[in-house]
Amino acid sequence: MKDQRILLIISGGIAAYKSLELIRRLREQGATVRCILTQAATEFVTPLSVAALSAQPVYTEIFSLKDESEMGHIRLSREADLVVVAPATGDILAKMVLGIADDLATATLLATNRPVLVAPAMNVHMWHNPATQRNIAQLQKDGVTIVGPAEGPLADGEFGPGRVVEPPVLVEAIRGKLAGLAADDSSAPLRGARVLVTSGPTHEAIDPVRYIANRSSGKQGHAIAAALARLGAQVTLVAGPTQEPNPPGVQTVAVESASQMLAACQAALPTDIAIFAAAVADWRVAEASGDKIKKGATAPSLHLVENPDILATIATAGPRRPKLVIGFAAETDTLIDNARSKLARKNCDWIVANSVARGAVFGQADNLVHLVTASGVEDWPRLSKEEVAERLARRVTDWMKTSGNKDAG
Repeated sequence: MKDQRILLIISGGIAAYKSLELIRRLREQGATVRCILTQAATEFVTPLSVAALSAQPVYTEIFSLKDESEMGHIRLSREADLVVVAPATGDILAKMVLGIADDLATATLLATNRPVLVAPAMNVHMWHNPATQRNIAQLQKDGVTIVGPAEGPLADGEFGPGRVVEPPVLVEAIRGKLAGLAADDSSAPLRGARVLVTSGPTHEAIDPVRYIANRSSGKQGHAIAAALARLGAQVTLVAGPTQEPNPPGVQTVAVESASQMLAACQAALPTDIAIFAAAVADWRVAEASGDKIKKGATAPSLHLVENPDILATIATAGPRRPKLVIGFAAETDTLIDNARSKLARKNCDWIVANSVARGAVFGQADNLVHLVTASGVEDWPRLSKEEVAERLARRVTDWMKTSGNKDAG
């Protein structure tokens, strides 16, 4: 990120305070950061604090004679390598879609010919509102990179997606975006790497209205796919039923059952790397009923058979085996021992292990994982799922640089 220029647009919302840490971290990476504050943003952070941290003038008014004569909005929009809107409120996202340019921030966004990355932040119901979802979809079609939002407690006391992603996660996203934009495509850390990721649960039909499933939300797997794509990888995401939006820049294949997931994974081969984050149902009903099973005097007897083992199948695929195969182990007891056993039993290279005792992890915003390899165990701190994804993506990047073969770890 050294010597690269970022134009940071800070819009109004309580999350604006996190922009101060973002500026500091970007400058630590060697980036030059210029900032535009909307009028609403100045209610949460002061231009003086932003100027002090960025060591650059701060711009707030489109009708400032001094600012427009020295650094007009056209120059601001063109002299950056990347334009970042963080936090991005629902209001500024809507204006970007419609091309509204009624202040310095939106005029600059309309005038820019540079790539744009936004980090949404808003109330959970505002995020889920169909208007916002339409706007996000349109911005993605327009080539805007969307990072987040993260899920967790919100400033208004509610809980859900709507938190701006934490500054370290956003810095990694910016780093990956800049790497992918470099004139030499090979400069992106994972440029040219083909990666398969699985995510979410599988649903195994009992009859047309009932199924066997688990509590997986798909948050972790989708975050991993997005993090790898930001680093330039060509990612195929095979996703079971989930409410998570498809990550930008990722080819997503939607499936229902374990058999469908295996077929989609095999169709995606060959790949360099495969990461199996999906929580695949271990069993399915031997013969699913074509009609709804009626409630009777006694409960029906279900004959279960084992589902195909997707991780083991791909990890033993001979010449078509990916060079790096990473599995996940969700355990309720003896976590590390079970993970080590799975590492050997499934013939994979790494295992990301986490405890799911008493329902922990599923659907939650954060995760506590351990990376188990043939060399030992890395105990990671509790992180948001986006941060876990970024750290795993960096670990994969290091592996690509140093080894590039299945014996790494």
